[in-house]
Amino acid sequence: MVEHGGLDIMCLNKSYCHSSSTSSSSSEREKKIFTKLTVSLTEDYPQKNAEILSGQYGTNLLLIGIALMLAIANHGASVEEECLLSFITTLMILQLFWMMWYIAKRDRQSDLQAERDVHATTCWIRGGLTLLALLSLIMDAFRIGYFVGYRSCVSPVLGVYPVIHATHTIAQVHFLWFHIKDVIKTFTTFERFGVIHAVFTNLLLWCNGVMSEAEHFLKHHTRKLTALGYTNVTMVDIKPPCNCTTSACAMFSNSLYYLYPFNIEYHIFVSALLFVMWKNIGRTIDLQYNRKRLATRTQGLVIGPILGLGALASTIGVLVVYIIHVEESLDTRESAISMFYIYGIVMLGFMCSAGAAGLVIYRADPVPMDTTKNPSRKLDTELLFGSSVGSWLMSWCSVVAVATTRSGSSYRWTNLTYSLLIVLEKYVQNLFIIESLYRHREEEDGEDSEGVEAAPEIFSVASSLAPPYNGIINQAYENPEKGCAALGNEREEDGQYGCPQKHLGVPLHVGTNGQETPSKKRQILKNIAVFLFMCNISLWILPAFGCRPQYDNGLEEETFGFPIWTTVLNFAIPMNLFYRMHSVASLFEVFRRV
Repeated sequence: MVEHGGLDIMCLNKSYCHSSSTSSSSSEREKKIFTKLTVSLTEDYPQKNAEILSGQYGTNLLLIGIALMLAIANHGASVEEECLLSFITTLMILQLFWMMWYIAKRDRQSDLQAERDVHATTCWIRGGLTLLALLSLIMDAFRIGYFVGYRSCVSPVLGVYPVIHATHTIAQVHFLWFHIKDVIKTFTTFERFGVIHAVFTNLLLWCNGVMSEAEHFLKHHTRKLTALGYTNVTMVDIKPPCNCTTSACAMFSNSLYYLYPFNIEYHIFVSALLFVMWKNIGRTIDLQYNRKRLATRTQGLVIGPILGLGALASTIGVLVVYIIHVEESLDTRESAISMFYIYGIVMLGFMCSAGAAGLVIYRADPVPMDTTKNPSRKLDTELLFGSSVGSWLMSWCSVVAVATTRSGSSYRWTNLTYSLLIVLEKYVQNLFIIESLYRHREEEDGEDSEGVEAAPEIFSVASSLAPPYNGIINQAYENPEKGCAALGNEREEDGQYGCPQKHLGVPLHVGTNGQETPSKKRQILKNIAVFLFMCNISLWILPAFGCRPQYDNGLEEETFGFPIWTTVLNFAIPMNLFYRMHSVASLFEVFRRV
């Protein structure tokens, strides 16, 4: 009985021990789950939440501004232009305060080594934006001069706005040069709102410029049609209720619209760069990805620049002839429109052929795509596709108009060919640019690399020319791994990472200059990139400075009606202008990568 009772007690103790161990393990699991939940709620979730909240904040700022613009476009008495300018001025002042706070914070943390994304932008992009900013400052000076002439009868907002805009432009250019590559790791939630505020402030300034330029062009177009007897549509032209106190008011007012294209491109490009900075907040930079690019060689550039300059010269000629003759008689007007479409067909045909040749070269030399995370490159791809939509919409509307209209205009079928080529050209050019940006750079594969200077034989694995042992031990030669590690440390100090690549079986001789002539394939690709670069500049110049046959040919207006067609054009033409300028930047990057 005693033994039996003792066994029962032991069994009870074992069951108790088992139950206690089970409860302790379950409590540990609950603690781990709670810890993981706490980490996810305190780290990952708020970061994503801040990203969503800041994006919604910026979107609503933009929508408020667009609502004010639409009310002003109706020319009603309830909402005036001063309301919109006051709203934009307030946003610019808030962005100025944020930029000053950010720069002061960075200066206090100057002892800390900040991470930077070397792919966020390049010196030539910032240089181009600086040039556009200078032209924007000239436009602000003209606005101030216009306000001074009418200061007795216009709102003070018209004088405050250009002053704040000029200050905002100068401060923003400084920020682009010294801080746009920063990868923010502190105060991330607050910084997300600051950066996205800057993004949408520039987008709103872009929308305001687009609206003002489109309204001015539409007024000019309506006056022209009325003078030629085509339409009786009248436009409201609001002028200050007093006389100008200087003799330059008309010059200031008319000159503004020649500078609007540059101001528009400045703000849309700045918003794109700031968006990349917003995407980089809290990001961990891969050192292997963050290498600096090698210098670009320009050997063999002959055909591309010559054809590109020819295209640019012909574009300027077409622009001058079109603007002069489109306002004359009906026959002269039709010949000017026909000249534009013939010029466009030839230009687009050459561009399609050049882009297709580049794609054929890529197909003949298959290289794996670079899948490294790169917010700047991803944004370039999305912007290329997104900005193509406006031009495609305009082209397909023209195709529908040509197919359904009964007009016997001489340029009817050239308009159809031109519209179809526009669609095809953007297809081919987008494919060429995107594949060029996503291909592995050839210097990374060790073949035919440019700008790689020859090193002494001692850094080669080939030993045919190795110096004999003379009592001095070469550690890099005896132990390549140590030498590679030591060299890697030295290269890190220069802003480069990783070990030099090994050229198996091909010794590098001491004393060579190491500058190799690019291969025929590279020369062809570089010439294609330069030619497309110049052609896109040409196709930006024409609509930017008033050569817009979509307003003048009458085919689409007859099919869709004046209000609908002008609405389509007011959306599509700014998108097309941005597409061309963005393609210019992307093609220059392709030229540097080839």
